[in-house]
Amino acid sequence: MADGFDAEAAAEQKKAEGNEFHKSKDYKAAIKCYSEAIELNPTSFSLYGNRSASYMMLGHYTAALEDAKASVNLNNNFIKGYIREIKCHIALGQAAAAQNVEQKLLHLDTNFSVDDKRTLDDCNKQIAALTLNEAKARKALEVDDCRSAAYYFEQCSKLSPGNTSYKVLKAECQAMLGKLTDAAELASEVVRKETNADAIYVLALCSYYQDNMDRALKLFSEVLRLAPDHKKSLETYKKVKKLGKMKEDGNEAFKLGKYQEAYDLYSEALKIDPHNKYTNAKIYCNRANAGGKLKKLDESIKDCEKAIQLDETYEKAYLRRAKLLQEAGRYEEAVRDCEHVFKKNPTPSHKKTLQEAKLELKKSKRKDYYKLLGVDKGANEDEIKKAYKKLALQHHPDRHHTDPEEEREEHEKKFKDIGEAYAVLSDKTKRHRYDTGQDLDEYDGPGGFQDVDHNHIFQMFFGGGGGGHDFFSHPGGGSRRQTSGFQPGGGGMHFSFQTG
Repeated sequence: MADGFDAEAAAEQKKAEGNEFHKSKDYKAAIKCYSEAIELNPTSFSLYGNRSASYMMLGHYTAALEDAKASVNLNNNFIKGYIREIKCHIALGQAAAAQNVEQKLLHLDTNFSVDDKRTLDDCNKQIAALTLNEAKARKALEVDDCRSAAYYFEQCSKLSPGNTSYKVLKAECQAMLGKLTDAAELASEVVRKETNADAIYVLALCSYYQDNMDRALKLFSEVLRLAPDHKKSLETYKKVKKLGKMKEDGNEAFKLGKYQEAYDLYSEALKIDPHNKYTNAKIYCNRANAGGKLKKLDESIKDCEKAIQLDETYEKAYLRRAKLLQEAGRYEEAVRDCEHVFKKNPTPSHKKTLQEAKLELKKSKRKDYYKLLGVDKGANEDEIKKAYKKLALQHHPDRHHTDPEEEREEHEKKFKDIGEAYAVLSDKTKRHRYDTGQDLDEYDGPGGFQDVDHNHIFQMFFGGGGGGHDFFSHPGGGSRRQTSGFQPGGGGMHFSFQTG
C-alpha cells in the first residue's frame, strides 16, 4: 500500500466488476476488468482463473489455456484451474496433453466435489471420443476413404472447436469428394481468422478442381511462399502444370488437323488426375471430338457419356453426343439430348439446334438416296450419274429373270429405289427439298415426285425403242430379245430392250 492506495482492494473491486460482466455474458468487458485487476495484483490465481473462463466463452482457447496454467502455477491445489486447463487442451485437439493434466490433478491430496467429479467424467469421455475419432479419420485417409475421413474430422471439430487443423482436413476431404463449394467455404473461414498455409492449399485445390488453373497456380505459389516444403502443394503444382500443358497440346494438335495425335494426348491427360472431375469432363469431350473426326463413333459417344457422368451440367458434352449420335444414325437419341439442353437453357441457339435435330430425325425416316446410290452427300452430278449407271445395270430385272423369285423381287426393288434416288438427286430443286427435309410429295413443279418414270430414266442412259442395243446376254449364249417389256408388281414401270 502506498499513499493510502490498497492495490489488492482495488483488484478485488475490478474482479467484482468483471464477474458481473461475465454473468451478463459481456465477456470482452469482463476480460478488460480482470486484466486491470491482474496488473494491480499479479499474484492472484483466481484472477487468472476468471479471465481464463471468459476467454473460453469467446473461443479464445490458447489465451484461456495460458491463464489456466498461470492459475495452477500460483496455486497447485486450484482444482478449477486444472479442469479449465483440461478443457482447453480438449478444445485445441490436444488429447494427450489433457490426459497428462488429468493425471496430475488426480494425484493431488485434495477432495473433489460432486460437480468436479462429474466434470472430470465428461472430460474423460470427450478425450476418449476425440482420440477414437482422430484415429479413425487418419486410418480412412490411408485408404483414400475421404467420405469417412471427412465425417470423423467433423466429429473431432465438434469436440475441439479451437483446432483449425481438423477443419482444414475436413475441407480437404470435401474437395477430394467434389464438394468444392463446402470445402472452399470452410477453408475461407479459417483463412479469415489466420494465415494458414494448409487452408490456402485447400482453396488452391478447389480452384484446380473447378478447372480454374490460373487461380490455382497463384494460390499454390502463395502456399509455397509461406511454407516452401509444403509437399502436397509441390506435387499438385507440378500436376496442374502438366495437365494444363497436355490439354493445350491436344487442343493445338486438333486445330492443326492432327486428330490422332490430339486423341492420344487427351488420353494421356486423362491419366494424370482421376479426381479432377470438371477438367476431365472437358478432356473426355475434347477426345470425343477428335474421335469423331477419326470415325470412332462408338468410343466417342462413350466419351461424351463419361463427361456427362463427371459433370451433368456440361452442355457441350450433350450437344457433342447429339452430333455423334446423328452420325451414327441414332437420331431419336440425338433429339433427346438436344431437348435436354434446350429445357435447361432455352436460348435461340439451342432452339435452332433442336429444330435441326428434329429435321434430321424426320429425314432419317425416309429412304436414304445417297446411301442407295453409294455416294456422299456432297456428290456432284457426274458422280451421281456414274453411280446410277453402275447400279442400274447391276440390278436390272432382265439380268435376273432366271433367279429364284425372292432374289428377283429383291433386285426389282433395288432397281426401282435407285431410279427413284437418281430422279431426286439429279434434279437440283428436288435435291434441295430432299436435303432440307421437305416433303417431296408436295412438289408440284414439272416432273413431280409422283411422275418418276424409271423406264425413261434407264433409256436416257442406255437407249431403247428402236435403238437396237445389246444389254444382257441370254444364259444359253447369244442375245435375248425382249419386246413385251417388264412390269414388276403391276407398278406401271415398262422397260423395252430390243436386240438386232
